Amino acid sequence: MPAIVEFPTLVQQALTEYGDLFATEPARQHFAEYLTGLFVAEHKTVSGINREFAVTTDQSCLNRWITQVDWDAQGLNERRLASLQRAPSTRYAAHGVIPIDNTLIDHDGKLITDVGWFWDHAEKRHLIAHDYLIANYVCPSGKHYPLEFRCFRKRDQCDARGEPFHDHTDLCIELIDWVVDQQIPGAFTFDSYFTNAAVLNAIQSRGRSYVGDLKFNRKVVVAGQDWKVAEWAATIPATARRRVTSGDRTQYAFTKTVRLPSVHHPVRLVVLWKEQADSRPAKILVTNRTWWEINRILRTYRQRWTGTEPFHRDGKQQLGMGECQLRSREGQTRHLYLVFLAYSCIMVQLQQARAQEWAQTRLMTVGEACRAMLRETLGQTLSWAVERALEGWTMPQIKTHLALP
Repeated sequence: MPAIVEFPTLVQQALTEYGDLFATEPARQHFAEYLTGLFVAEHKTVSGINREFAVTTDQSCLNRWITQVDWDAQGLNERRLASLQRAPSTRYAAHGVIPIDNTLIDHDGKLITDVGWFWDHAEKRHLIAHDYLIANYVCPSGKHYPLEFRCFRKRDQCDARGEPFHDHTDLCIELIDWVVDQQIPGAFTFDSYFTNAAVLNAIQSRGRSYVGDLKFNRKVVVAGQDWKVAEWAATIPATARRRVTSGDRTQYAFTKTVRLPSVHHPVRLVVLWKEQADSRPAKILVTNRTWWEINRILRTYRQRWTGTEPFHRDGKQQLGMGECQLRSREGQTRHLYLVFLAYSCIMVQLQQARAQEWAQTRLMTVGEACRAMLRETLGQTLSWAVERALEGWTMPQIKTHLALP
């Protein structure tokens, strides 16, 4: 694209909101450049972002800003979350939902700190990647954004660095504790990988609610008898299955309060079938809120997808979450927090009652917002070029200034 001569409106607003977190004017300039690059750059690496601008420093300056210059990434994240509480559509609420899930962010380089070989179930192949656990927030309005993350590091990496090893369960509980300590309201939800006794007990001990997906081979205790949950579900007669309708979707459900081995509190199971006479359930959910009505349990669990998959998809496809090739842990961490910020800035703009002046259309998706910013920067560049031509600049002078061939 033609070289950028002015920051997009959304970046200028972010610079006003967060600029005081950076000690110098060059640091603030690099913050705005990096955020702009995440929105509109073709290649969202340090060098790719740097070469999008008409007037800039060497890419090594931007590299030093993201990896070495002293600024507080945690403070930036705290400011971001506080800012989101000012808008009714992104504010925390008692009926909010906090999905926790992990995602693989693959990389080309093997020398990046903390990367390892991981099996990607979606692509059915091994990847060199970071494995991030991310806690997200889904508001009653339907808007959602990431809260905090933890990076999983393999045991041999921890041993080589002399660091304690934390498995996925440990990291999940760390995120749960962080959410509770921050007094962020809402119910936790997660898939079957995190529905284990340690996680369920941790949430219960903090006085919070959860809805999880239960593996079919998990053991349950029903009326004093041990069962595999799928085998117990097979004994439930079709006549005992209640029809449940949500929107245009109809399922059949049976619910019962039972005990799970090693789980120190009673839980309520919700067994779901697509058709009333199906022999095998479609899904089995578990919650510590034994008094919740079935539709509330289902609504909570459905936010698991809302709060994880769209961010994982748009973060990678639109905002460069996986394009960072910085080798240091500090650089990767700051990059991810900046992606969090970019996503949150866009989320506030989506589904507004009217089109923003800079976007010229009512924005509904993250991709639409990024394309609107790309059009805005292109318009700024064209306006700049016309103004220079009217001032008497020659075409070669204009092209040289914009670094165009």
